[in-house]
Amino acid sequence: MNLITLITIAVLMIMSFFHIYWVFGGKLGLDKALPTTLDGRRLIDPSKFLTFMVALILTGFSFVAYMLHFMDVTDNMYIYSGWFVSAVFIVRSIGDFNTVGFFKKIRSTEFAKYDTRYFSPLCLYLGIYFALSAYSAVGNG
Repeated sequence: MNLITLITIAVLMIMSFFHIYWVFGGKLGLDKALPTTLDGRRLIDPSKFLTFMVALILTGFSFVAYMLHFMDVTDNMYIYSGWFVSAVFIVRSIGDFNTVGFFKKIRSTEFAKYDTRYFSPLCLYLGIYFALSAYSAVGNG
């Protein structure tokens, strides 16, 4: 599980770095990262502040992954955090039943294609990873 945890932490940090890159005006991948209507209009246009907050949250999630796996967790806060992060990612993978997630209706946009291939499966993986990590930490704590 060490390698899986390190990969998970790396993926979360890469996601965080992309958000920071976008805060500073980067455009690479942005057209594929935000849901759009069928005519290409963005459904959300997050501010730089909100984008930076997402970067911080993703970094925090990577810290939770580190704590759950590499530290002797005696503080239930990390176990509860693991369950919370798991729920966040599983709910994201399920989606809003319209534009995001496995059960979305809009499937022909650029975002939808990337969401189906990459984003939703990644969120499901992260949700399962955090659930297993939190469960494992309960047994060790």
